[in-house]
Amino acid sequence: MKADSINISQILKGTTLKPKGEHYAVCWIKEKVKILEIDKRIYKNVSNSIFFIDPKYSWKIVKKDGVSAAGYILYLSKEILNEPLLNNLHINTVRLFNSGEIPLFKLSPGIEKRTQSILEMIDELLGSQLNHREDALLSLLNTFFIYCDGQCNIKTVITDTNAKTNIVYKFKNLVDKLVLEYHDVGHYARLLNISPKYLNECVKEILSVSSKHVIVEQLLMRSRHELKFSDKSIKEISFELGFSSPDYFSYFFKSHTGITPSVLRKL
Repeated sequence: MKADSINISQILKGTTLKPKGEHYAVCWIKEKVKILEIDKRIYKNVSNSIFFIDPKYSWKIVKKDGVSAAGYILYLSKEILNEPLLNNLHINTVRLFNSGEIPLFKLSPGIEKRTQSILEMIDELLGSQLNHREDALLSLLNTFFIYCDGQCNIKTVITDTNAKTNIVYKFKNLVDKLVLEYHDVGHYARLLNISPKYLNECVKEILSVSSKHVIVEQLLMRSRHELKFSDKSIKEISFELGFSSPDYFSYFFKSHTGITPSVLRKL
């Protein structure tokens, strides 16, 4: 890996401009950004988003006054995107970095926190001389892209006003807020004033998965986190996640992962 294959910087300046070079830019805009300008086109209300920008575009980010840091910019060479660990991801197969559009991901609050943690670790590793640093960086990039890959987040383009995209984005936000209480697609469809069939049609078109899959992925992500990083009993976790019994939670978890919750805890 070349020394300049990966770079990262916080959005600290009042105005951050595209640097010279042929690096792809991944801009995670946390908050308090006045505008994002890409090829002289101005975009507002861009907080809590990730933008993927091809080197052919000129761009700048203008931050609001009085804000210390408003996110990160990750610079990646083509060499890095062609690494075997990253090359086969869906994020590359849909050509996010070389299409004629400017792709973005709108992040739910839970995913936003994980994204920030990953970028902070990349920043820390780039400033270190640790053994196996390159392997760790690639692993973090892989994790970052998986979170952005459409399973946990919404893929769209900043020029897209498609009604189906808006429905899916609202659905994802509702799942993020209410998944501990509601596991049924029908409940979310009622909140959106549409039929479950139409909701599933929208999700299939935008994310290439079913509505139920989105709910299941959110439950599995939260399950794994609680099982690995909390001292709560499996019974406590099952009820907190909205399951009717620990037995049903164990059945659900094993049917989707191949292992029981108790086995995961031992790994």
